[in-house]
Amino acid sequence: MQVKGTKFDERAQASKEAKLALLQRAKALNPANDPAFAERQAARAEAARARDEREAERKAAKAEAARIAEEHRIAEEARLAEERRVEEERLAREQEEFEKQQALLLLKQKMARDERYAARKARAGKR
Repeated sequence: MQVKGTKFDERAQASKEAKLALLQRAKALNPANDPAFAERQAARAEAARARDEREAERKAAKAEAARIAEEHRIAEEARLAEERRVEEERLAREQEEFEKQQALLLLKQKMARDERYAARKARAGKR
């Protein structure tokens, strides 16, 4: 194509034809015109749907596992609380028994002391 000596209209027409040729080439390369394109798109859509289903199943399984773990945690806390309560009751009974034994010991010691005192008084009275 010769630039010098051409008229403006000829250059504009050549430009228009070049743009039209580019547009036609782009349309020819458009994947929507390809018959296999629809099949590939359908396969991609099916794969995406399957992926979404698997993800939903994983989320549901994870939520179920979390729920079960929470139930186990609550049951374990209840078991530990019951064990603590039983242990506290046992310790309270032991403490009560210890205090009774201490009181009994003090009473025995007092009685022994009173007997010694009475015996001493009795010996002193005989003199």
